[in-house]
Amino acid sequence: MQMDSVNVSRRGFLVRAGLLAAVPFLASGMIGTARAQELKPLPPDNATAKALAYAEDASKVSHPSYKPGSNCANCQFFTAATGACSLFPGFKVPAQAWCSAWAKKAA
Repeated sequence: MQMDSVNVSRRGFLVRAGLLAAVPFLASGMIGTARAQELKPLPPDNATAKALAYAEDASKVSHPSYKPGSNCANCQFFTAATGACSLFPGFKVPAQAWCSAWAKKAA
């Protein structure tokens, strides 16, 4: 009889240990999702935005490196689903925006 209680106890321990081991992975997934929803609009006075001649409306850009039709929506650094740009971590940018780091998105 003592052997049965040891097996049950061991089984319970292993189940709990497995669940505890999974908690950090589950929590990190939830935190990542929350962060994606917390992106703030990129302020025009941001130092990186200024350095890259960022403009919220590409149609109003007069920068020498601007190519007609280029904007965040067709840039490789832009993620349309979240509005995030890898050049401006923690911020979102509108799809119609532009900056001098624009690079054509691969087809």
